[in-house]
Amino acid sequence: QVQLVESGGGLVQAGGSLRLSCVVSGRTFNYYAMGWFRQAPGKEREFVAAISMSGRSTAYLDSVKGRFTIARDNAKNTVYLQMNSLKPEDTAVYYCAKQRISRTILTTTRDGYDDWGQGTQVTVSS
Repeated sequence: QVQLVESGGGLVQAGGSLRLSCVVSGRTFNYYAMGWFRQAPGKEREFVAAISMSGRSTAYLDSVKGRFTIARDNAKNTVYLQMNSLKPEDTAVYYCAKQRISRTILTTTRDGYDDWGQGTQVTVSS
């Protein structure tokens, strides 16, 4: 059973920064693309960012491009989400996810992921 554990959330003022981390158990971390999703109260869970197995390819939600950066360290089984210039509309629970199929290109759709962390709350005050 794969476990994903997020950390790094918190309360920050608009314009501030946070870095989320997600540690993944197991020996096959580097075989899977990884993603970050978020869910605000009363809204659907939405894609935020994804990164390929090697880390060479990334994808982002349009509204976070230029502000958020996804990265991974395969030696540490960890994926990161650096969030800069945060806005109140970024407030949500952020989830780390492992792609369903190994050794394939990254996907930005929710059903492409089958293992999820418990989530970490990010609150941006105005």
